[in-house]
Amino acid sequence: MPDEQNTPTPELPADDASAALAAEAIAAANASAELTIEEKLAAAENEIGQLKDQHLRALAEQENIRKRNQTEIANAREYAARDFAFSMLSVKDTLEMVLKDEQSTTEQIKMGVDMTLKNLVTVFERAKVKEVKAEKAKFDPNFHQAMSQIESDEPVGTVLQVFQKGYQMGERVLRPAMVAVAKAAATAEKDDGPAGA
Repeated sequence: MPDEQNTPTPELPADDASAALAAEAIAAANASAELTIEEKLAAAENEIGQLKDQHLRALAEQENIRKRNQTEIANAREYAARDFAFSMLSVKDTLEMVLKDEQSTTEQIKMGVDMTLKNLVTVFERAKVKEVKAEKAKFDPNFHQAMSQIESDEPVGTVLQVFQKGYQMGERVLRPAMVAVAKAAATAEKDDGPAGA
């Protein structure tokens, strides 16, 4: 027995060594976890900075596109109006030429007005301005404005009379045609009434 007491037990030093190693491992893991959290925080802050920068660049690009579009629209309007106005100069020149000649006869004035109208029609054609079809057409509130109704044997809703021509530019109506529209004749209504009874 004395031998057993004098011999150090291998279990005690192993437990102490394990405990020390475990404590070191825990401390290292905690230190590693702290570094990982700090690293994650730094990475997240870096990513946030990059995203903010991308967001600001996207906003700036969007603003630049908006300004560029506004400028292009303004230029298109200006040049379209300028082109149309330039085309109208020939119409004005013709009218002035006719009015300038004080010795013009009625026939000459009529010829001058006819020439002016032809110039105007040419300008309208270039600008894609055309008359709205109205006479004998089916009434369409998109192109016609009914000013009155007239009893007629024509189908109800047929345009019978045009008071003022309508115009459209491309597919857009500049001015609707002012028209009179057919309605059922009063005699037809009276005859249908008793027969239906």
